[in-house]
Amino acid sequence: MNQTIQTTCPYCGVGCGISAQVDAANRCVTINGDDSHPANFGRLCSKGSALGDTIELKGRLLQPSVYGRETNWTEALDLVADRFLDTIQKYGPDAVAIYGSGQLLTEDYYVANKLMKGFIGSGNMDTNSRLCMSSSVAGHKRAFGADTVPGCYEDYEHAELIILIGSNTAWCHPVSFQRIRAAKEANPSLKIVVIDPRRTASCDIADLHLPLASGSDAWLFNGLLNYVGHASRTNPTYIEQHTEGFAEALAAAENAGISQVAEQCRVNIEDLQRFYEWFATTDKVMSLYSQGINQSSSGTDKVNAIINCHLATGKIGKPGSGPFSLTGQPNAMGGREVGGLSHQLAAHMDFANVDDIDRVARFWGSRQIATKPGLPAVDLFDAIYDGKVKAVWIMGTNPVVSLPNADKVKQALQRCEFVVVSDCIANTDTTALAHVLLPAQGWSEKDGTVTNSERRISRQRALFKPAGNAKPDWWILTQVAQRMRFEQAFPYQSPVEIFREHAALSGFENNGSRDFDISAFADITQENYDRLQPTQWPVNQQYPQGRARLFDDGRFYTPSGKAQFIAITPSAPGMLPNADYPLILNTGRLRDQWHTMTRTAIAAKLNQHKPEPFVEIHPDDAARYGLIQNGLASIESRWGEMLARVQITGSQLPGNVFVPMHWTAQHASHGRMGALVNPFVDPVSKQPESKHTPVRIKAYQPVWQGFILSRHEFTAITSAYWVKIKGEQFYRYELAGDLIPNDWLEWANLNTGVTAPQWQEYQDTAKGNYRAALLVDNRLESVIFISRQNQFPERSWLTSLFVKTELDKTERMALLTGLPPQGVNDTGAIVCACFNIGEQTIKTAIKDQGLTSHQEVGCCLKAGTNCGSCVPEIKLLLLEHG
Repeated sequence: MNQTIQTTCPYCGVGCGISAQVDAANRCVTINGDDSHPANFGRLCSKGSALGDTIELKGRLLQPSVYGRETNWTEALDLVADRFLDTIQKYGPDAVAIYGSGQLLTEDYYVANKLMKGFIGSGNMDTNSRLCMSSSVAGHKRAFGADTVPGCYEDYEHAELIILIGSNTAWCHPVSFQRIRAAKEANPSLKIVVIDPRRTASCDIADLHLPLASGSDAWLFNGLLNYVGHASRTNPTYIEQHTEGFAEALAAAENAGISQVAEQCRVNIEDLQRFYEWFATTDKVMSLYSQGINQSSSGTDKVNAIINCHLATGKIGKPGSGPFSLTGQPNAMGGREVGGLSHQLAAHMDFANVDDIDRVARFWGSRQIATKPGLPAVDLFDAIYDGKVKAVWIMGTNPVVSLPNADKVKQALQRCEFVVVSDCIANTDTTALAHVLLPAQGWSEKDGTVTNSERRISRQRALFKPAGNAKPDWWILTQVAQRMRFEQAFPYQSPVEIFREHAALSGFENNGSRDFDISAFADITQENYDRLQPTQWPVNQQYPQGRARLFDDGRFYTPSGKAQFIAITPSAPGMLPNADYPLILNTGRLRDQWHTMTRTAIAAKLNQHKPEPFVEIHPDDAARYGLIQNGLASIESRWGEMLARVQITGSQLPGNVFVPMHWTAQHASHGRMGALVNPFVDPVSKQPESKHTPVRIKAYQPVWQGFILSRHEFTAITSAYWVKIKGEQFYRYELAGDLIPNDWLEWANLNTGVTAPQWQEYQDTAKGNYRAALLVDNRLESVIFISRQNQFPERSWLTSLFVKTELDKTERMALLTGLPPQGVNDTGAIVCACFNIGEQTIKTAIKDQGLTSHQEVGCCLKAGTNCGSCVPEIKLLLLEHG
């Protein structure tokens, strides 16, 4: 009997509610949006919609292993505890570390932080949230006295001006973007400004796009502060009653006049004037910012430059107004609540305050609590590389791919004496380097809570029993803590016990002095925990139902109770382009993929829109460096290199290139973007600068290129360049090589693992073309296309043949042409991942049915009617073919 369970999406920080119809007997699930969840009201993006396709057990880590040998939990846990204890005894507590993830649930995070900081006695617990949110944390604390997000999603409907800053919201937070789109359609006077060096999909709804020079955001917002300060557009009453430091901040912005800002930001002065005037004259303004601000060597200053403008005009704490940090991960906020960053303690307390250290120690009953911050992510892996940290436990993340200077991170783990990895996936770039692998539960098995960007705590509920021998992260941590002789402090038998303790600590000696307070949950019953509805913190005696907005009373969490202006002096990025590395590398996420693809790459429909690592480059730069559309390019920095498919586009500024972050050694031979990225960090937040790395680029000209489509996954690929893409009942391999094999059939047999006499072959040696197909009982098993020229048919018709039990005569005859028989439609490259609608299908519908709007395309084909992320591409097709 099927059961419907409400849970939460495990991807971005929007925190969408999911209504899952679970068939436990067959371990399958139908995913729908939860209409009642206030984060999404039933909407899901392409990734959330495809969650049901990601729960297969193939590739899962299902059993503990020690030094490559499967074992039981007792041996694995004993070894972890013993090695940590031995290392601490020999070298002290700072010789061990935990590196966590925004993929952990709050209960998992809480136990990890308590173990490391409270009882091991080291601050060396950091998280991959350091890579995406720590500049926001630091900026909030400097301005507000606490890591507080003031507003909520409901403000989208109240706002009169929404500014998207360093955020391709359309792709990175699609459900929020569609809510903003809907708000604009309902209120045409709502203005949208996009501030981004790239012209992204988010510009689809923009009234103004400011393509500012990479890294110049502090100049832009210092200029805005200067403008409102000298145009009498500030709120003097608010400044006087609720803030401090305005005069100093304004003085620091004195040199940021409009002409100077236009020069520094390289933007049109009329557009700059328009933006400043809109901000100054609009009452309800939201500034939504994300990684384009945070991932910078001056990210904290950029956050405060934005906040300064809101404080100066009093546009904060009221409906439709305020700075709003769009969180990158599903539980980055929950991790911040429990002290996941190395400078924090739990419940929004930290090492900077000796009273906080004493308070947490007394609450936990610890005599050996850490008294100083630990190592942040980049420094932590440098310390592992240098042999100072000798044992590390990595949980639910893939730092060999995601950290900057990733080749050094790989080398650090190769050198490390003892590496433990908890994960739900068996083969990642990081699990390959582990001495001990611990099988953690994945989404659909986990049970606990997460907190989204608007401070809303939601339940993530288990849909299935654990796969294999997988265990919850909190249980694994608890078992190790007990073996390290901390049994009394770690008695947990269920997530609700941890949640109660977390809630109690948030209210301990609080009395309104700390923003994070969910003490109303300190005595929550198992039944009420199971039924917990999405609620925004604080949740306490004063706000038993939660609180949508903070600072509406003008009260902040600083010693004076007033918000602090921060005087900002714009600084240059950590390293500037030079003659050897003349281009600026920008990095980011794609619409249909998530982090290092360990989950999304399992879903075939998510791999079709952007199947290969690529580099976007302006036409002028492409011409300068001899690059051609869809050719291959080598990108190099001081720290590493990668290969990527060239996409020439006017959406890039000259001198800038963009590369997505997702590919790993599991999916591509040379696709790890992290190997390129410079390790410079913000001096305040210690967040790496992932948006501004000097690189150089050149054409990679292999001797041959090609692709293989096969019903079977290959164990090894012998070409110099390869990318593996999972499709519907097939695997696709894009290939390039530097040597031509003596015998292509022998090469085909070697790479496909099939030795068969029934290959159909076509070869033109003079032109360097080779094509082959393998059919068994008229069912297509494999097809190979090789050429010295990079000229191949679109893959969509060929891939569609793999869902057929057998091919008809016309299909077999056309197979080695790669083109569909006459009268058969070719869907083309996928545009809409939600409904698997291709470019050619949309073009045909536009032409044959006279479609003139994306709404008409949606009515005809459904394309663009779910998450809406493909609407900008549909509009371009309408423009080109309507």
